[in-house]
Amino acid sequence: MPNPPTWTDERLELLKSGFAAGLSCRQIAGDVGVSRNAVIGKLSRLKLTREKGTEPRRPARREGEKRPRARSVPRLQYQMLQKVFAEPEGAADAPILSEHCCSLLELSERNCRWPISTPGFADFRFCGNTPVEGLPYCVGHTRLAYRPGSRQRVVRN
Repeated sequence: MPNPPTWTDERLELLKSGFAAGLSCRQIAGDVGVSRNAVIGKLSRLKLTREKGTEPRRPARREGEKRPRARSVPRLQYQMLQKVFAEPEGAADAPILSEHCCSLLELSERNCRWPISTPGFADFRFCGNTPVEGLPYCVGHTRLAYRPGSRQRVVRN
């Protein structure tokens, strides 16, 4: 049995009216019940294009004015790791006590996600200690997971 056509007369009318109203392709797709890419493709085949506006999308900045930059996730993680590794060296050698072990079903953002044992075995669980804020592991497991200088640099001549 053949599939019904995607672009019925009713859907084409919704597409054209949404386009005429200035709706975005995502909004049109939601109204019509097809994907955004289907809308873009059909508009292209119908040769319906929008005129480029003369107004800039973003307001122009004044000369010398800098745009505020959001801190990137890698930079924040780097700063968190600096704090973890700023602790005395003796703390790195101390054994990690997983006092709050939990199963996968009990695991949440408030638990260290370091796996203990082998998945599929009866004694498999997760550490469950309180993680470092913004990272998935507790202090001890963070030290294991993110070792400074563990990546080898390749020197090319």
